[in-house]
Formats: sequence, structure tokens, C-alpha cells
Amino acid sequence: MSTNMKKLKILLVMAIPLICAWTAADDTYMLSSGYAVSIHGTSNLHDWNETVGTVSGAGTVSQNSDGSFNLDAINITMEVHSIKSTEGSAMNNNTYKALKADADPEITIKLVGPIRSIKAKAGETTVPAKANLTIAGVTKSIDMQVKVSMPGQGKLLFEGAQSIKMTDYGINPPTALFGTLKTGNEITISFKTTFSQKS
Repeated sequence: MSTNMKKLKILLVMAIPLICAWTAADDTYMLSSGYAVSIHGTSNLHDWNETVGTVSGAGTVSQNSDGSFNLDAINITMEVHSIKSTEGSAMNNNTYKALKADADPEITIKLVGPIRSIKAKAGETTVPAKANLTIAGVTKSIDMQVKVSMPGQGKLLFEGAQSIKMTDYGINPPTALFGTLKTGNEITISFKTTFSQKS
């Protein structure tokens, strides 16, 4: 065996533990059932609420030596056609039309850059997060405060709310009751989700 080959073999042997350690540092978390995602708004008649029935998501977490962790990535997808309104089917259909559900059937939230050194093991903590929110095919950057807690081993709970203006996403605020109910431009998306570590 040549000297160069011996050196390459030694380097490979030394690199394997480092590669394994780097891979093990990243844990994948998947959105669990039991989530609650809702949309709250106002109108000229009364407040209204919509519930998002189908939500999926995944995230990547890396652990730090001091017991904290980094949220390296997270993606959440909401199915527009699963949104149900307190105002009934007419409002549902108007919501789907306003959100351009046939052309853009998903609302997505994607974390922009990692959130580092989260210390949630002792209880709930609030962290700032920057994300890209895509609605009706339009993507906007949002800044939000997210409550993070660890309710159990291998579980992460995220809770928060974000207010947006529908017109910022090219959406005409929907109406109902033959136009007698006219919704306000500002809505609030609230969420409470639990992510479980993928085995």
C-alpha cells in the first residue's frame, strides 16, 4: 500500500466518528395529531372564526451541550379546502374563492434561519421567529413571537398568533349572507401544535 493510500485510510477512519456525530446531532420532529389552528376575523355584523382541519409539518432540531436546543428548520402546511367557518357553507365557499384554493390549495409557513439556544426544558419560553408565510400564492416575511415548551420527552409544543392584512396577499376580504356580512381586512391566525421526535 502506497504512502498516500495509507494517509487517506487514516483520514477516513478519523472522519467517520465526526460524520456520525454530526448526523446524530440533527433530530427530525413531525407534527402530531391534536393540533389546533384557527383564523379569527371581524365583520360589519359580528366576529367570526374558521378552523383549519388538515395541517402537516416537520422540523429539524439540534441539541447543545448546555441543555438548550436550536430549531434549525420548520415547515407547516395548511390545506385551504379543510377550512371551515362558523358562518356555514356559503362563507366556506367564499373563503376558498378568496384564497384562490383551486390554484393555490395550501397555506405554508417556513422558518427563515434557525432559532438558537432555546431553553424550554424547565417550562415555557417565548422566542422571536422570522418566517415566510405564503397565502394565495403570495409570500411575505413575518416576525412573530412563539411560545415553546417541552411537555414530554421527544415532544415540542409551539403556540402563537399572527395578525395579517388579507389585501397584503392580494386577497379580497370574503363576504357572506348575500353580501350583508362583510369581513374586515385584518385576520389573526392562531396555532397550538405539538411536534414529536421521529423514531
